[in-house]
Amino acid sequence: MDIQQNITLFQELLCCGGDIYTWCYDIQGSLLCSNCPEEALFETAFSLLGCKDRVLGLAREKSLPQAVGTSFGLIWGVDFVCRGGVPELIYVIGPVFSHNVSLRDMENGLREYAGQELGLARKRQFLDAYKKIPVVQNILFTRYLLMLHYCITGEKLDASDTCLEQSFSDAAPPDIKRDRHRVWMSECALLDMVRNGDLNYKEVLSDSLLISTGVPVRGRDPLRQAKTSVIVFSSIVCRAAIEGGMSPEEAYSLGDAYIQSAENASTYDEIRSVPMLMYDDFVRRVYKAKQRQKLSSPVAQCRDYIEMHLDEKIRAADLAELVGYTEYYLTRKFKEETGFCVSDYVKYAKIGRAKVLLRSTDISVQELSEQLSFSSRNYFTRVFSGIVGCTPMEYRENPHPR
Repeated sequence: MDIQQNITLFQELLCCGGDIYTWCYDIQGSLLCSNCPEEALFETAFSLLGCKDRVLGLAREKSLPQAVGTSFGLIWGVDFVCRGGVPELIYVIGPVFSHNVSLRDMENGLREYAGQELGLARKRQFLDAYKKIPVVQNILFTRYLLMLHYCITGEKLDASDTCLEQSFSDAAPPDIKRDRHRVWMSECALLDMVRNGDLNYKEVLSDSLLISTGVPVRGRDPLRQAKTSVIVFSSIVCRAAIEGGMSPEEAYSLGDAYIQSAENASTYDEIRSVPMLMYDDFVRRVYKAKQRQKLSSPVAQCRDYIEMHLDEKIRAADLAELVGYTEYYLTRKFKEETGFCVSDYVKYAKIGRAKVLLRSTDISVQELSEQLSFSSRNYFTRVFSGIVGCTPMEYRENPHPR
């Protein structure tokens, strides 16, 4: 894999969206190269604002792609090249602003972080240069990080695999602020996965992170904002789990434990994994609660196989072979216990997944039909309409979840 060739192409693509620069450091923090024309100025800011030390700390932890930055919204993205599990190189993109920042906020931020260390001349240079630093939406910056990771490692990650240290304010561009409907639809999809105990939640969770990263409260304390987001997220997930069959006593106790864990965090590193762990924990507990329904072990095994293989063609004969029954005996027993014949159960499960993806992603109907292994788009639309009562496109456009 030619990393340098990939990085060169990445730099060219990145600069198409504004003056966003790429930096490469060794593991001791020495700058090896960059494409920034004001390299010395921004390198000084990177160090004096404390971001460089945090990046070196993350390298020791062998972390995934990160975004690090300041409370006034200046951020850098960082990723690592490892050999044998040991980080060798550090790649950085930035700086960018996560939102529009006034000159006064910039001056106050430099005073808070760098004090007199920046020097009057450097401070003036930086305040002159700050107008050239682009504002990049959280969604887009996350995608840049995913692209960087692919360029230097060849590995494709989801948005849920990145960790955004810097909390983003509510000063988003107007076109993003108006898209509350999409955020709500994504939230509905996430909560449906909890209610259903659906272990195949990663794609939906990843897509939701590209739409919203939490409660957009304005403040100078990123850690407080992260805690607020965890508290809100835990609360709504807890209620969805109760609706999915988890007992209120267990759900509220679990939710309180995760909220307390978030409140006890003194650094962002301590809190960043809490929402993912919490969500996975609730989904798995609802899944187990549903498993406790009165299904025989073979039928429960077939049901679980169906839920985990919705992207495949599933036949009763294959399920019968899986559990060691004849096809005739399995189909009769499956209908007795679930109320559905195998083919109908598979269709309902696939359409249930389709509804989630239609609400939470931009996937086309054609791609969705292929992803769920329907023989054609027309057949998928016919099955969907028969079960839901409208076409997939009508369902996507309908603001009321079904």
